[in-house]
Amino acid sequence: MTHAARRASADRTAWQRAWPLVRHWLYWTHRWLGIGGCLLFVMWFVSGVVMMYVGYPTLTEAERLAGLRALDVGQATVSPVAALEALPEAARQQPPRRVALEMQGGVQPQPVWRIVDARGGRHAVSARDGRLLAGTDAAQAEAVARDFSGQPGARWAETLERDQWTVPQGLNPLRPLHRIELNDAAGTELYVSARTGEVVRDTTRSERFWNWLGSVPHWIYFTPLRADPPLWHDVVVWLSAACIVSAVTGIAIGILRLRLRRRFRNGAVTPYTGWMAWHHIAGLVGGFFVLTWIVSGWLSMNPNRWFERNPVDAAAMARYTGGEISTFPWPPATLPAGEGDAAPREALLQWFDGRPLLQLRDAKARVRVVDAASGAPASIAREDIVRAAARLRPGATVSEAVLQTAYDFHWYGHHRERVLPVWRLAFDDPARTRLYIDPANGQLAGSSDRNARLRRWLFNAAHSLDFPWLIQYRPAWDLMVWLLSIVGAVASASGVVIGWRRLRPRSRSPIVAGARRLPQRS
Repeated sequence: MTHAARRASADRTAWQRAWPLVRHWLYWTHRWLGIGGCLLFVMWFVSGVVMMYVGYPTLTEAERLAGLRALDVGQATVSPVAALEALPEAARQQPPRRVALEMQGGVQPQPVWRIVDARGGRHAVSARDGRLLAGTDAAQAEAVARDFSGQPGARWAETLERDQWTVPQGLNPLRPLHRIELNDAAGTELYVSARTGEVVRDTTRSERFWNWLGSVPHWIYFTPLRADPPLWHDVVVWLSAACIVSAVTGIAIGILRLRLRRRFRNGAVTPYTGWMAWHHIAGLVGGFFVLTWIVSGWLSMNPNRWFERNPVDAAAMARYTGGEISTFPWPPATLPAGEGDAAPREALLQWFDGRPLLQLRDAKARVRVVDAASGAPASIAREDIVRAAARLRPGATVSEAVLQTAYDFHWYGHHRERVLPVWRLAFDDPARTRLYIDPANGQLAGSSDRNARLRRWLFNAAHSLDFPWLIQYRPAWDLMVWLLSIVGAVASASGVVIGWRRLRPRSRSPIVAGARRLPQRS
């Protein structure tokens, strides 16, 4: 026997000796992790189906614009430069992220500048007299909500820092919040920022009910836990990791116990009966999808920061826009008017390549972009966009510029609205960056790089099944998700039953119990 043969024989012997211990720990790990893991799996499958039709409560842009009054630019005598000067000194150190003009409702409606500073702070400045609107009390918030909703029965309910429907961290700069009950048929509640006086969230009775069965359990989104983002992140990551181990060990055991050729005596491919058989077969059929769902959900939490993006920095963005608020003409040239819903509700200040632009949006969220100096509709050529975009990625050149008129695998609107048409610019930098530019105003609408596209495959495709050939034909996507969810739920629910039977106290046999109570003869 050669040395290689002796070595292979020794390895086989060692494995044969170790296998009983390995098998013991394989079964033990799956049994005890599976008891809790299957409960989580059932919850995730059921809540995921609910989330297909009812999302987490949010105030959409269309809802927000529909609730605003028609913009009266004539009353906005305070320039944006003067509005910035009214901000606290710390907020004036760097150029703001966003400056928009809109009407604030209430007892005395007035135009206000809504400003987001470089640090994400939110501010409201009266465009009529230049005062910093430093606070909104309960009575004012109630009046704002009535004006916004058109419901005269709106009543203030409470002022809070956060509740179950306002836990996202994006609302932090707007806290505390006034909760206003509209007392309408839908049970609508509005949240008004006590800092800026703007409506920032709405919920309905139906949304609140279904989210207790959907987003809240699915995301482990309970208020005390979500209020501490690092703790919430770690809890979700470690729960998901434990469930991954449970799924992997279950698949391994399922394969070991499966016989397709040399079947068991009763002709079955599984040695189990009853709930164990359901668990075995359903787990093998849906095990791959269960595993991909839980792994992709785990990866969505970006463990160990594996999927950090390379965003456009503020300096590059300033070079791209090429404008400062001090150069923005105010008052602007004559703006296009409109009647009813077509009247502008918001005027957003923008720059492109040194040109001041105004983006106007009406009650239907329709967009018009005009040159702020002339009032003429804005027109931006491809050459202008390509030339300016080169400043966003210094040292890299634009290798492709395509006007994309339809959704593709990386730019699609399944879960949120996306601009179309859009300029897609590819760069030759190491990250293979792609930038998406809105042709109407030249603004950066989105970006992606290698990490973002990898996450697209590992999360959106694997977890949400966001494949173009499915989401373009929505019934096909629904049927696929329902089918896989049912298989996964059966595998998980059968595991819950098995786990419950193992954990519950076993009753003694009446005969044995009675025998033990018999007195002993002397």
